[in-house]
Amino acid sequence: MEVNEYQKLAMKTWSKRLQGEEMLINGVMGLCGEAGETIDLVKKYLHQGHELNRERVIEELGDVCWYIAELATYLQVDFSDILDYNIEKLARRYPDGFSEQRSVHREEEKDED
Repeated sequence: MEVNEYQKLAMKTWSKRLQGEEMLINGVMGLCGEAGETIDLVKKYLHQGHELNRERVIEELGDVCWYIAELATYLQVDFSDILDYNIEKLARRYPDGFSEQRSVHREEEKDED
């Protein structure tokens, strides 16, 4: 499936009650919540003796994608544009692939926080 198709299909399940900034807030809160659920599964695996529940991790990652799609929709940008921007940024930051040296001594880009 193409990511922009995913975005359109996912937004068929978006609550139309959310308008304006409510969509932004819901997207950010949902993204953080689903990321938290994902790390909780990994924490249990790494530190509490649980088996890694691969299916649940995949399910939570899907939920993370849903909220990214919601935020992209709010920002009026295609999901693919977000992915393209990220790859371009990584290529500038690590033109020859990841390097610990470049990571440690990375110059911050002008628009980054």
